[in-house]
Amino acid sequence: MKIYISADIEGVTGVTHWDETEKSEADYKEFTHQMTLEVKAACEGAIKAGAEEIWVKDAHDSGRNIDHNLLPKNTKLIRGWSGHMFSMVQELDESFDALIFIGYHSAGGTDDNPLSHTMNTNIDYMKLNGEYLSEFLIHSYIAAYLNVPVVFLSGELGLCTEVKKVNENIVTVAVKEGRGNSTISIHPQLALELIKDGVEESLKKDFSLYKIELPKEFDLEIKYKQHADALRALNYKGAEAVDPMRVRYKSKDLIEIIRATRFLL
Repeated sequence: MKIYISADIEGVTGVTHWDETEKSEADYKEFTHQMTLEVKAACEGAIKAGAEEIWVKDAHDSGRNIDHNLLPKNTKLIRGWSGHMFSMVQELDESFDALIFIGYHSAGGTDDNPLSHTMNTNIDYMKLNGEYLSEFLIHSYIAAYLNVPVVFLSGELGLCTEVKKVNENIVTVAVKEGRGNSTISIHPQLALELIKDGVEESLKKDFSLYKIELPKEFDLEIKYKQHADALRALNYKGAEAVDPMRVRYKSKDLIEIIRATRFLL
């Protein structure tokens, strides 16, 4: 099997404050180490299930967080940002057997994580067809477009609940729960055990159970924090103003929606 893992940090065990996610801050090192360990656990679970090749996208901030030396030798690590419109699943294509998300978090506009956001902290939220749009769903739709099953996700409880609404068969591990500006986390070592076992379980299921249906039409709405950003977004062909802070873009083609987000954010 050839497996793709996309890893973020805001859904990693214990991460609660922005200082724990930024390279320039003293708290960062501890939590980027936990991010690496959670990715390592996912790799180990995938290998136990028969994975021979694993690609990992370091998908947080600079894309330079994961210590590759701690991952198994059959992994390839994508660091930094190429500018590819698939973003957090750069290089994903039809050759992969499954997609796994580690350390993912809830969408901007929700209250499930103190660090909830979608792609860019300069916006309040994105909605797709009237519902708050998470980074999980954006990239799961890309996977569905490519016929790559999404089999596993770890993150906070609110996002795991969303995942089950998309497809109840996707295996999830909730490593924490948000309460205002606080989190309630399970023990970091327990998180590693649950992620390893959960990934192994997910890859031993019938992959046909993981199918995600794409909507027939896409109505994207972005609410900006600054009017100037909303005004700038209107330069994108097809973008329409909803009000001074919100812009809408519609298409029947998922790829056009993905392309639009790369220019509208």
